[in-house]
Amino acid sequence: MSEETIFGKILRGKIPCEEVYSDSECIAFRDVQPQAPTHILVIPRKPLASLKEASEKDSKLLGHLLLVSSKVAKAEGLQDWRTVINTGSAAGQTVFHLHLHILGGRKLDWPPG
Repeated sequence: MSEETIFGKILRGKIPCEEVYSDSECIAFRDVQPQAPTHILVIPRKPLASLKEASEKDSKLLGHLLLVSSKVAKAEGLQDWRTVINTGSAAGQTVFHLHLHILGGRKLDWPPG
């Protein structure tokens, strides 16, 4: 369950983070294992394990997360960036609380891996 993940603990204030944005729906903070000069995670406050569990009722939240990602990337001074959502362990998801990665500050090749 998402409340038991490291992100759930961050949301409850049990683990500190380097927060860069916060509102009533989500928070954004720097990744502790950055894969690019700028690597920020945006997570919803609602416990949602992944996009697999999202439904129509989450449409507004999902849109908000994308808009916040753009806002945060611009605030970080990024002109170009990549937004990534890993869904499922085979796709690289290691924390089962929905989160968006904002990656930038260097050229990002394609395909990613």
